[in-house]
Amino acid sequence: MQTLVVDAANVVGSRPDGWWKDRAGAARRLHEALLVADTPYDEVVLVLEGQAKGGVKVGRDGHVRTVHAKGAGDDTIVAEAQRAAERGDRVVVVTADRFLQARVGGVGAQALSPSWLLDQL
Repeated sequence: MQTLVVDAANVVGSRPDGWWKDRAGAARRLHEALLVADTPYDEVVLVLEGQAKGGVKVGRDGHVRTVHAKGAGDDTIVAEAQRAAERGDRVVVVTADRFLQARVGGVGAQALSPSWLLDQL
């Protein structure tokens, strides 16, 4: 299996398109784009935090599973990556946060930039 874990705040924040005026709406648009994107991933895990959680409810929608971070989004992202890696999945995490990239590398995941994902959408 191939799992893609998406740092939604980092991806949404990478484009100055007014997302800060409607964080929930920005999360919903990203979720919708992931649903129809043609990627090789069996599962896409969309991690939301803060006000963005109001845009998409927790749960599975097709191959996209939405998770609401209880605390820091980074901790949830690392936990999701580790869980997938422990199942034997090939795991990719989308984030530009260098500290988070190092953390997910430590659990066996590869990190790619938000621009890579946006090019896929």
